[in-house]
Amino acid sequence: MPGSLSELDRQAFREGVRDYSPTLMAIFSWGLVTGIAMSKSALTLPQALTMSLLCYAGSSQLAVLPLLSAKLPVWTVLLTAAMVNTRFVIFSAGLAPHFSYLSMWRRIVLGYFNGDVIYLLFQRKSFQTGYVPGKESYYWGMAIASWLSWQVSSIIGILLASLIPDNWGLALAGTLALIPVMVSAITSRSTLVAVSVAGVLALLAFDLPYRLALPLAVVMAIVAGSGVDLLVERADLRRIRNSAGDSP
Repeated sequence: MPGSLSELDRQAFREGVRDYSPTLMAIFSWGLVTGIAMSKSALTLPQALTMSLLCYAGSSQLAVLPLLSAKLPVWTVLLTAAMVNTRFVIFSAGLAPHFSYLSMWRRIVLGYFNGDVIYLLFQRKSFQTGYVPGKESYYWGMAIASWLSWQVSSIIGILLASLIPDNWGLALAGTLALIPVMVSAITSRSTLVAVSVAGVLALLAFDLPYRLALPLAVVMAIVAGSGVDLLVERADLRRIRNSAGDSP
């Protein structure tokens, strides 16, 4: 963000923080779980801290930890991480029209701070593409709130793993806290179909290697949602044509 912010930018930044705040406890729980898992894996303390700061991708971090512990080839670790993070390619494509006017390095930084919930909440705002005053500041409000919550909780998990019992159920608590956010995003039939398809496929393909269930569920959800949108558009077009034909 620029060094000096306008009042509009400051207001948009605060709005981003406020809109993201209901998810902070869920993100904190997941960060704590990830930090504990890294601490109890084959990683040293410096390695765990470095992974938390550089990767900032809880799902892929958790996915590769068993592979690192088993000392599997590096290519299997990289492939698994790539498969889990395939969804971010889709998120990037969705954000590209909004920030295409920025420099490449600035867009790369924005991409680092992007996340599932951030993308979801940003799209719910229905911003126009291209430059919109306050839009980037709104994104940064969510991004910084998310990053700080994640890093603080992850580092706490790394440093205090031995003091946190495994039976606290933090992963389940984080998942349950995110459910209301996902439900609130279902605002159309196509979204409902996409969520349903993704959920079913993720369960059916859960045992696939390299965490292929996640990218498969994402791709098929997009296909299903787009298919429903196309059917709805065609149905609306037929109704318009029929109405035009019935009119005197």
